[in-house]
Amino acid sequence: MSLIDEKTQEHLKKDFKEKLEGSVKIIFVGGEGCMYCKEIEEIVTTLEKLSEGKIVVEKYDAQKDAEKIKEYEVDKYPLLIITGEKHPHYNVRFYGIPSGYEFISLVESIFMISHGHSHLSPQTKEIIKGIDKDVHLQIFVTPTCPHCPRAVLMAHQMAIENPKIRGDMIEAMEFEELANKYKVMAVPKIVINEEHSFEGALPEPYFVQKVKEALE
Repeated sequence: MSLIDEKTQEHLKKDFKEKLEGSVKIIFVGGEGCMYCKEIEEIVTTLEKLSEGKIVVEKYDAQKDAEKIKEYEVDKYPLLIITGEKHPHYNVRFYGIPSGYEFISLVESIFMISHGHSHLSPQTKEIIKGIDKDVHLQIFVTPTCPHCPRAVLMAHQMAIENPKIRGDMIEAMEFEELANKYKVMAVPKIVINEEHSFEGALPEPYFVQKVKEALE
């Protein structure tokens, strides 16, 4: 039985055909001791098949392919990097399985990468493009959290608008040690540049304001 049900596959095939613009590459990095690598590989392979050539999946082993993937700056896995023709950067990332509600984040991020732009307001885009410092956004989530995709997509949209920003979805249960490090007690929890954090899927202006405050 497929992890993506037949009805969802039918909808995705139609949407990919109608809405994908530029080509999209999904870089999948797995490796030894990976809890859900088999399931993640099935998910992205299914998406590749449904896209009829518009999505290409590259698969790597963190240990065996260490030299090949240096440019991707892989610090942990399982990892999915969404990049593409209109966004040739490696700053839109998923650490852990994008299942449950987070499957929405994966699909929406694919569409945005294919278009090369986000759905943010013009005012927000202007603010984000004006950021000249490196920003690392870690969004801790769980698959059963209905509000988490909004926070993940906000981080990914910021990353799409400014290559100095990196947006990471991190599945808290798979990366328990990291979740403990940042004292993740509720999700979504957003960690900014290691030192600043907040909880909740804040509306667009407030999310951006939190990032600005952290940089100041």
